[in-house]
Amino acid sequence: MTEHYVPVTAGQKYRSRIALALVITVTVMVAEVIGAVLTGSLALLADAGHMLTDSAGLAIALVATWLAARPASGRWTFGFQRAEVFAALINGVLLAVIAVVVIIEGIRRLLEPPEVQGPLMLVFGVIGLVANLIALRLLSAGRSESLNVRGAYLEVLGDLLGSVAVIAAAVVIALTGWSAADAVASLAIGLMIAPRAALLLRDVGRVLLEGTPEDLELTRVREHMRSVDGVLDVHDLHAWTITSGVPVLSAHVVVTDEVLDPTQFCRVLDAVQDCMRGHFDVQHSTIQIEPASHSHTETGTHP
Repeated sequence: MTEHYVPVTAGQKYRSRIALALVITVTVMVAEVIGAVLTGSLALLADAGHMLTDSAGLAIALVATWLAARPASGRWTFGFQRAEVFAALINGVLLAVIAVVVIIEGIRRLLEPPEVQGPLMLVFGVIGLVANLIALRLLSAGRSESLNVRGAYLEVLGDLLGSVAVIAAAVVIALTGWSAADAVASLAIGLMIAPRAALLLRDVGRVLLEGTPEDLELTRVREHMRSVDGVLDVHDLHAWTITSGVPVLSAHVVVTDEVLDPTQFCRVLDAVQDCMRGHFDVQHSTIQIEPASHSHTETGTHP
C-alpha cells in the first residue's frame, strides 16, 4: 500500500489540554445555569449560554484533533487534517450566533430590567472567573500554533471576560440596587464576543480559500529559489495551508540545460527543497524541474 506523508498537526499536541478545558467549561456552565435560576441574572445566563456553545466548540475541537490524527489513504492523501479548520469554522459561527442573541436580549432587559440578586450572582461570577483562568492557562500555549486550539482559546477567553462582566454587574447591583447593570453586562459580553468571532472566521476563510499563509512571503520564496545555482526562473508558485502548522508549496522551477544531468538534477532539487525547509519551515513541497527549452510548451502560466 502506498504511504502518504501526513505530519502531526499543531492541534494534536494539545489534545489533552482541550479535553481538560472541556471538563472545566461544562462544570462551570452547569453551575452558572443554577446561579441564573437562583438569582434571575441575564448576565449569568448569557455567560452560561456562551459556555454551552464553548462546550460544543471544545468538543468539536477535540473530535477534530482525533480525525486529524487518522492515517492518510489513497482517497484522502492528506488524511483528515483539515477537520481542525472546519472545527474552527463551527466555533466561529457559534460565537457569532451567541453574540447576536445576547445583544438582542440585553437590549430587551435594558428597557425592562428585572429584579436580580447581586450577592449570589457575585458568588457564581467568581466561580466562573477562577475556572476560566485555569482553562485559559491550559490552552494559551497552543493558540499561536493551531487555528483549532485558537478557536477553543477564544471561546474560553470570552467566558473569562463574561465572568468579569458578571462580577462587575453583581457588585454594582449589590451596592446601588441598579438592576439594569445586569443587562449592561450582558451587552458587554455580546460586544466582546462579536469581533473575536469575526477575526476567527477571517482566518478560517483564508485557509479554506487556500490563501498564502500570512507568515510566508512568496516574493522572498521566489528570490531564494532563484538564488540556487542552476535555477533560471520560478513560475506557477503556489503556497497554501492544509491545517494550522502544515503549510504546503508547489512550483515550476526552470533550470539551465546542464542541470538535466542526473547528478546536477538531484543537487538542484535537494537545494530548492532544503531552502523551503530551512528558510520558510515548509516541510511538504512539490517541485517540477523544467529545462529552459521547455518554456514554449508552458501555457497559461503565472508568476
